[in-house]
Amino acid sequence: MNQKINIIYEDNHVLVVEKPINIPVQADSSHDLDFLSILKQDIKKRYQKPGNVYLGLVHRLDRPVGGIMVFAKTSKAASRLSEQVRNHQFQKQYYAIVLGKIEEKGHLEDYLIKNEQKNIVTVNPKGKKAILDFERIAYKNGKSLVKIQLKTGRSHQIRVQFSHHGFPLFGDQKYSQKAQKGEQIALFSNRISFIHPTKKESMTFSLAMPKRYPWSEFHES
Repeated sequence: MNQKINIIYEDNHVLVVEKPINIPVQADSSHDLDFLSILKQDIKKRYQKPGNVYLGLVHRLDRPVGGIMVFAKTSKAASRLSEQVRNHQFQKQYYAIVLGKIEEKGHLEDYLIKNEQKNIVTVNPKGKKAILDFERIAYKNGKSLVKIQLKTGRSHQIRVQFSHHGFPLFGDQKYSQKAQKGEQIALFSNRISFIHPTKKESMTFSLAMPKRYPWSEFHES
């Protein structure tokens, strides 16, 4: 894969990059080239490193979803960042475009359970608690642009919760019955905040919304 990697920040401990859409974060049953392997190859080449390159996966993004991600370049950094994820110090913000006119501000709390074999998540009282807050930024052409703060990091959480509450994400081929064939899901990881694993400084990185449709409808917003 010769796709150019958008490196947002890098030092000896962390790597902050933009994940492209439609690439798995790590190796899966599809056997397609995954983002973790691409980044390891890139580091090996750029720094002419012999042997295997260490790169720790701290959090995930669904395959069709793009946006900002943080990777750990040492095992110590991986351990400390993972602890921040567990303690909710690691903050993630997303943009999404949902179908329908959603309320201006909201708080969603559900219990989600995952069928690992089918890779599908459903709302189920026996599942794990999933919490998020959202704010509607704009409404146009039957769609709402929302900003989302994740409070928990459940698999497919944003997609399942909004769909369950009657506002499926545009182009979500898995959880929206209204998605048209070929549409790309409108979910983007645009902002991430964490404490640097060694410097102990608070760090925040962000990306602008994608330019492609349907994001292009909201660029003035």
